[in-house]
Amino acid sequence: MLRFALLAILFIIVARMFWRLVDAVIAGAAGEAPRGQGSPVKLVRDPVCGTYVAPRAALSVTSGGTTHYFCSDDCRNAYSRQSAAGSRQ
Repeated sequence: MLRFALLAILFIIVARMFWRLVDAVIAGAAGEAPRGQGSPVKLVRDPVCGTYVAPRAALSVTSGGTTHYFCSDDCRNAYSRQSAAGSRQ
C-alpha cells in the first residue's frame, strides 16, 4: 500500500513538471512570459563594454540630460574619463 502511495505521489509530481514545461514552451513560442512570472525587466546597454544591465541594479551617471547605466565602477570611470577628455578638446 505504501509503495502505491509513493508511486502515485511521484506520478503527480512528474505530471505537474511536464505540464509546466509544456506551458512554458507554448508561452515562449507565442512570445509571452510563462505564467507565474512577473513582467520582464527592460535591460539597458552599458556604453563602455556593451553589457546589458537592469537599470535598478546598475550604476548610473547623468550627463547632458541623459542617464547612462554601467555594469561596474570600472566602466563608469572609463566613461567619465572619456567624456572629460572629449569636453577638453
